[in-house]
Amino acid sequence: MDNNLAQLRTKIDALDQELLALLNQRASLANEVGEIKRLEGSPVFRPERENQVISGLQSSNPGPLKNSSVAVIWREIMSACRALEAAQRVAYLGPTGTFTEQAALHYFGSSIEHVPCASIDEVFRATAAGSAEFGVVPIENSTEGVISRSLDLLLGSPLHIVGETSLLVRHNLLRLTASLDGIEVVYAHPQALAQCQDWLTTHLPKAERRAASSNAEGARLAATNPQWAGIASERAGSEFGLHVVSHAIQDDAFNRTRFAVVCLPQTMPSPPATGHDRVSLIVSVPNKPGAVHDLLTPLKAHGVSMTRFESRPARSGQWEYYFHIDIQGHPSEPHVALALKDLQGLCAFYKVLGTYPAGE
Repeated sequence: MDNNLAQLRTKIDALDQELLALLNQRASLANEVGEIKRLEGSPVFRPERENQVISGLQSSNPGPLKNSSVAVIWREIMSACRALEAAQRVAYLGPTGTFTEQAALHYFGSSIEHVPCASIDEVFRATAAGSAEFGVVPIENSTEGVISRSLDLLLGSPLHIVGETSLLVRHNLLRLTASLDGIEVVYAHPQALAQCQDWLTTHLPKAERRAASSNAEGARLAATNPQWAGIASERAGSEFGLHVVSHAIQDDAFNRTRFAVVCLPQTMPSPPATGHDRVSLIVSVPNKPGAVHDLLTPLKAHGVSMTRFESRPARSGQWEYYFHIDIQGHPSEPHVALALKDLQGLCAFYKVLGTYPAGE
């Protein structure tokens, strides 16, 4: 038995050396690609190309590696190779340990320059000012709906959406001691507090709920007082030395949050069509009977599917609204282009927030 184990380990060690040599060959080729991109003025990061590579590998994967593992491994390989050209500076709602940071790592890989921000507003400012090349912001939760601040900021921002990703969000109650006893205050982002309200009412009915700028900030605050607790990820708990008192306390077991990747158009133009794309718009219509109904007519007439329709007050004092619309398809497709043209003709205000590959 020991001899067999030793032989297997020797084979694995040899394969690891081969893998390392092959990865360095890949990195050298990636450097050559980077030189060509610099001469052409092409962007370093091409998410649609990276997704194409991963999809191709998954379709030819003989196993036993799972396709989900293949995606994670190659995302990290490409992130490391990309960093040899230039590590992407990515802004996100911080500090370390937030779900937004997790979304950024899921999308870009871990070989990035981290730009943690104290608020969603700061993520937009940092990305628009060039302190970061990309920003990652939450835009929608399956339990609580849209993240209003993100939608409001997209309205007046020069940034556009170039990608999206979503995470299964598991909230955990974190504390300095591994007990529910004596908790007086629970800190978390308002969205997390809302997503866990039933659990909190049942298990901590007397605890005060206080809003924090992020869940990780709530965890940091919980680490300063033994009577306080935070709701955040396990990673945040590890970062601030907290116990996980209760796992997965969100009211919806399948709670997911969708995140948008934003940047300036000069950093990255709208990605080309992939066959699985989304267009996000914000529009307003004249305040007259049937105006909202008329918005849907061009989409139906040209066979374009709408996946989201949200209203937000225009803050004009006149009971007017902006409408956030997501549709399936890409403007390079004739039926989508015709639908968007007809839709724009009906609108008093019309802005394309982004055209990008639809996330998983």
